[in-house]
Amino acid sequence: MVLGRLVHFGLDALAITTILAGVKKTTGYAPSTDLIPDSSIKSITDSYLSAGETVFGIVAGQAVTSQYFKKT
Repeated sequence: MVLGRLVHFGLDALAITTILAGVKKTTGYAPSTDLIPDSSIKSITDSYLSAGETVFGIVAGQAVTSQYFKKT
């Protein structure tokens, strides 16, 4: 039960950071982690956002090579 909730929370967090990566890719705007005073929390936040960019890149790469997507 607890493991299921942790997995669900983790996937939700990954979805949110992937959306943020998409916003960064399409608009150029990204969350400013420079405003975080604690260096360890800033590092964790940067890693979190980096994971979203990685997932976004994988999904975008799959869409480009898939026959189910076309460029409009």
